[in-house]
Amino acid sequence: MKLQQLRYVLEVFRHGNHISNAAEALHTSQPGISKHLQQLEEELGFEVFARKRNRIVGLTEPGEEVVAIAQRVLNDIDSLKRLGEELSSREGGSLTIATTHTQARYVLPQVIERFIRQHPKVQLHLRQGNPTQICEMVEAGVADLAVGTETTRAFPTLVRMDCFELERSIITKVGHPLLKIRKPTLRDVAAYPIITHDPAFSGRWKVIDAFKRAGITPNIIFGAVDADVSKTYVELGLGIAVMTSVSIDRQKDKGLRAIDASHLFEPSMTSISLRINAYLRNHTFDFIRMFAPHLTRDAVRAALQEAR
Repeated sequence: MKLQQLRYVLEVFRHGNHISNAAEALHTSQPGISKHLQQLEEELGFEVFARKRNRIVGLTEPGEEVVAIAQRVLNDIDSLKRLGEELSSREGGSLTIATTHTQARYVLPQVIERFIRQHPKVQLHLRQGNPTQICEMVEAGVADLAVGTETTRAFPTLVRMDCFELERSIITKVGHPLLKIRKPTLRDVAAYPIITHDPAFSGRWKVIDAFKRAGITPNIIFGAVDADVSKTYVELGLGIAVMTSVSIDRQKDKGLRAIDASHLFEPSMTSISLRINAYLRNHTFDFIRMFAPHLTRDAVRAALQEAR
């Protein structure tokens, strides 16, 4: 059994059971992956993938266990490599953060600026995606940690540590009728076309759920991919937007106004997600503490230990 075979299993699974997509992502050939998967299944004595007319359609029951084990094994290998990096280079190394647009644009800049000043020899990388995608990056070992809100599915191989809540505001153009209402109700808000996040973000379903519980059907015209896109369409007068309050910049968004909506919509919890068995270098602990001061080294270690 080879580590490469385990990597192929995980990549095929992550790419929706499409060998061609996995081969493209790994810069290798489709026949090569198929051959390695067949060799692995022959050695194990059972099929990892269920097939229909020689086409992979999903995992077999034991195949689900293989994926879970393969993920743990490869994560452990990654931790060993990081331990070696820690011993050979105390000050250098790298840190890859997977995060959402809102975090990268409005929450992280000051933290990253401080981190770079304290760790000038560490190569810092940012990868963006929706909350589920960024956790998938950490799960796959593409990123060291994820900074984002709630995901659309569970990640049993990750530990999620809550940092702080993000309240919501209603964003309008200057002079909008809603600005004359001291404390808008859901019915007041539903009277106007609403721009909210893409369904992959928790913000959208938190907004939808609030209206649903009140028995109100809002006019949601579309889901934008990020806060900046939403604000652009608000400025065009196409509707109002419901987004995290941190997304409004009073200095730059001079044509917009924010109305507190914390009484209408639930906040989103910003969290840091790590692989349960990850080896964390000193600078990773430092970044986490800078982002969320209550997540000390001892607190992070305790969370990882409890999840194992």
